[in-house]
Amino acid sequence: MDSEHWRAVITAAQAGDRRALDELVAGWLPLVYNIVGRALNGHADVDDVVQETMLRAVGNLGSLRDPDSFRSWLVAIAMRQIRDRARRKTPDRLEEAPASDFADLTVLRLQLEGQRREVAEAVRWLDDEDRQLLSLWWLEVAGELTRRELAAAVGITRQHAAVRVQRMKERLETSRGIVRALDGACPGLRELTGRWDGRPDSVWRKRLARHIRGCGYCGGTRETVVPAERLLVGIALVPLPVGFTLSLAFGGKTAVAATSAGWSVKLLGALTKPAVAVTAGATIVAGGAYVVTQPPDAPPPRAAIAPTATATSEPPRTSAPPAPTPRSSPSATTKTDPYGTVVDAVDRAPDADTPPAALPRRPESGITSTGGPKAVMQHRGDRVTLTGRGYVLVRWQISPASRPGALVMPSWTGLKGRLFHVASGGSRRMDDPLPGAPNGYATGMGGPGIGYAVLPPGTQQMWQNEYFYLDGTVTLTQNERGCDYGLIVFPTDRDAVVEDIGQGPPQGAIRYGLVRDTGTDSAPVPQYVTRETPADPATVPQRSRV
Repeated sequence: MDSEHWRAVITAAQAGDRRALDELVAGWLPLVYNIVGRALNGHADVDDVVQETMLRAVGNLGSLRDPDSFRSWLVAIAMRQIRDRARRKTPDRLEEAPASDFADLTVLRLQLEGQRREVAEAVRWLDDEDRQLLSLWWLEVAGELTRRELAAAVGITRQHAAVRVQRMKERLETSRGIVRALDGACPGLRELTGRWDGRPDSVWRKRLARHIRGCGYCGGTRETVVPAERLLVGIALVPLPVGFTLSLAFGGKTAVAATSAGWSVKLLGALTKPAVAVTAGATIVAGGAYVVTQPPDAPPPRAAIAPTATATSEPPRTSAPPAPTPRSSPSATTKTDPYGTVVDAVDRAPDADTPPAALPRRPESGITSTGGPKAVMQHRGDRVTLTGRGYVLVRWQISPASRPGALVMPSWTGLKGRLFHVASGGSRRMDDPLPGAPNGYATGMGGPGIGYAVLPPGTQQMWQNEYFYLDGTVTLTQNERGCDYGLIVFPTDRDAVVEDIGQGPPQGAIRYGLVRDTGTDSAPVPQYVTRETPADPATVPQRSRV
């Protein structure tokens, strides 16, 4: 930023210039939002801490003697508010899940790919102190802060800062290795994480790091690992979310109380004077409320589709099947049940002891996957493109223990060719009771001890393993918005499908699988599928026609 320009803006704001104050807040709000958001990893308290930081900065602006030190002064205020928030919170409150995972926001809003994405996701595995330091170091290597400002904000010498940054970087590289390994297909790692609830913490970071150090598969890298600082150079600030509101109003304070609390008379008059100004994409309205808006030349925001179901204290129940989809009348020129008009409807679970029908044979030449033999999709926006002719397994892993609530379902986009839902297996439906369920679970959808995963109305209940047949190409995207869930996608073959769905109660499973394939074009088409390629895959309608 132009230091001469900001020196003039700060001096004018200190003198009570309302326009200068507007520009000051709008110009520096993104920096504070990035520091706090990354330090707290998108916790629900981010907005409160950002607001308190800006309130204190505006309220004490008159005490700033050197305008050139404004940035380090503002960053130090933000760090104090972050530490104060940690001291005010009880241990159980500190364990609350983020309201909006900042790693996801960083990846999506900056469109990070490859190893840059890996660094952003590795932040989840750092402890609070490391994450606070990283929130400053990230901005240092991106050119937004200096090392002197970083050290001043933390309250240590530059030499001590260098030592702490180096230790934090070592733990960040360990965390990058964990992110990389979890995306792989190591059988040993899969067995180890079978007891993991999906929430990153220091205990599991150490366990997974020990496994990676001793594992030839996880320890070997398929590409040169670029140091994090080289990946982060020049990365822009994560933009403020549209609709972000920052209120600088006094609330219940009187003018006298505000003045006695340290507010200058000129600033008090400026803040309480009704005004509307638009600067840098932020609007300040009467009373001092900043609301982030879309600049006139910005593209429209991607639609955010709110889940159509909400969390409930009762377990999910399957509803009666809806009326069948109307079919066209047969005629000499019209085909009954043309491909794409039969959409999978909500059904009841078959009797557990009923073996599945025979699975029809379809041509197989094999499926190639951009995710390799095992694509692990654990976060919103993860995707895999499948091409060829053959069978695909999508395995569900739902984690209401991490965050319960409504599910926003994955979607199939860019379909070329045909896609059928051919079978369901894995020895259980996700809403089947789990014998001896641990950690508050009653079914795979959750339980009274942790909350439930809830499907949108009319959505087909998933089984542990869902099988599809593809003849063409299609992209599957993970659209997590509410309850945590993960998908693992494997190209497979008919023999593996038959073996899976044939496992039933006699073999110790909860139930046999279910065959859905009719062998014709009237086989079910999966829900949430389209031939289009929308900017936001979560906007795909539930009952698409392909």
